[in-house]
Amino acid sequence: MRILIVEDDQKLAAFVRGGLEREGYSVDVLHDGRDAGAQAQAIGYDAVVLDLMLPGSSGYQVLRDIRARKSTLPVLILTASDSLEERVAGLDAGADDYMGKPFALAELSARLRALLRRGAPKETRLKLADLEVDTVRRVVARAGRPIDLKPKEYALLEFLMRHSNRPVTRTLIVEHVWDIHFESISNVVEVHINALRNKIDKGFSPALIHTIRGVGYMLTDTTA
Repeated sequence: MRILIVEDDQKLAAFVRGGLEREGYSVDVLHDGRDAGAQAQAIGYDAVVLDLMLPGSSGYQVLRDIRARKSTLPVLILTASDSLEERVAGLDAGADDYMGKPFALAELSARLRALLRRGAPKETRLKLADLEVDTVRRVVARAGRPIDLKPKEYALLEFLMRHSNRPVTRTLIVEHVWDIHFESISNVVEVHINALRNKIDKGFSPALIHTIRGVGYMLTDTTA
């Protein structure tokens, strides 16, 4: 899942970003409203966390820009403007949820999960051969045996499961599992692929993660 945070308070944005990344989300941050609407339209985000009081362009304008092109993209307003009138205005402008500051990160995360569950008609149980992923509880098992994954390992596996039997490029993986500041020279994708192989393929048959030479990777139960 990839989240866009639009928040001019850099410390707060870093705090929220860190918390969401620890849960396995890929997170991008903008501190100015001017480019937020265009970036939300150009990149395949799963949700947006949006402040209302932004330099360059107000949160309301960003929300209107998003709704003009992506009517179903979940948007959660997170702002210090928490009067009843502001909440009503934000929801009427097209926001899916509204939280005032200060806030608890655990509640923000829970509200995002709720938006993501209802905001996109995605399967909540994924299965390939004897590998199963419960995307609501983030539980993974193979042949009935639970598999413990770190947040980024889980995010990578869910992405591969949603694209099973199709080759995915390293660039596509980076764009959806990491963020726009990812260093292309890094071997972080290969490191996480190897970690997944050790956990979901080692000791099981058939191997599910295949390297497609010159392309990237594919999760499949057939010979690649």
